Amino acid sequence: MGIRNPSENVIFVTVPCDKLERAEKLKNLNETIGENSQCDVIIDFAGVEIINSWNISNLLILREMLEKAGRKLVLCSVNTATKCIFVVAGLSKTFFFAENKSAALDAIRHTDSSVIANPS
Repeated sequence: MGIRNPSENVIFVTVPCDKLERAEKLKNLNETIGENSQCDVIIDFAGVEIINSWNISNLLILREMLEKAGRKLVLCSVNTATKCIFVVAGLSKTFFFAENKSAALDAIRHTDSSVIANPS
C-alpha cells in the first residue's frame, strides 16, 4: 500500500489487491491515523475486485476516527461489485465515493464536511 501526501492535509492511500495484505495495511493505516488524525484521507481501490468484512470494519474505524477529528475520508475507484457490498451492508451513505483520485481530491478541497460525511 502506498501512502502519499499530495498536500500536508491529505493522505492518499492505494490499497493492495491481495486480500490478506490489504487487511493488514488498512489496520496499519488506522494505527497511523489514530496517532495523527490531522489529515483527510483518500483511499484508492483501483485494482481491488472485492472487499470483506475485515476491510469494512477497518474502514468504519478509520471513518469514525477521522470524523471525530473533523477530517474526511473519501473512497475512490471503487468497482461496482464492491459498491454493491456497501449497499447490501447498508453502508452506501456512510462513506463518500468518488470516481477517481482527482474527483476525490476535489471533494476534499471543495465540499463541506457535512456533505462528505452524509452524501445524497
